[in-house]
Amino acid sequence: MNNDSTRTYAIAGIHTGIGKTISSAVLAEALNADYWKPVQAGNIEDSDSIFVRQHIRNTKTFIHPEQFLLKLAASPHQAAEAEGIEILLTDFKLPQTSNSLIVETAGGIFSPLNRKHTMLDLIKHLNIPVILISQNYLGSINHTLLSIHAMMNSGVKIEGLIFNGLYNSASEEYILEHSGINLLGRIDYSEILSKEFICKEAENLRSKLNEIRNQITY
Repeated sequence: MNNDSTRTYAIAGIHTGIGKTISSAVLAEALNADYWKPVQAGNIEDSDSIFVRQHIRNTKTFIHPEQFLLKLAASPHQAAEAEGIEILLTDFKLPQTSNSLIVETAGGIFSPLNRKHTMLDLIKHLNIPVILISQNYLGSINHTLLSIHAMMNSGVKIEGLIFNGLYNSASEEYILEHSGINLLGRIDYSEILSKEFICKEAENLRSKLNEIRNQITY
């Protein structure tokens, strides 16, 4: 899937509601990458795919359709069961594309995909590196380091960390020091999530991301 000029990343979060979709839009714009949300549970009329499509400017990004589009706003396993649907790991294959690809997971890394598997299992199944999204709140140091520890123990490659939202130097420095994970960048807090905001944040991240990509050999 990857070649010298393209990369595929799973966007994982330390918790639900910490900015994975905002970060995915910023990354898709920064890298002119395709976007794929394997499972959308709830908010079908205002889905994460729709948000990304509406908040980027480049014409190269293609929004791949969800594998599962579920009505109930709940964990994927509960939303699927409510509709009598069974989700299996084998249902998922990366979309065919010659472009870079951003794959947004749902919830945190241990959010259930089905009664047996989690988002971490999906990431391992797809066999792609992770960009972890963190946000500063009371308890976020613990959640971030536990997420990193779990992925490392599972053999998942972590490409780097993005902090989304309000800046907290004490928390961020502690996380970076104790995890050894690359800091890919920060996305500022904004009450208004406009296309202009997403594109500005993408421009801020682009140089750092390209610099890190050029240093990595697979």
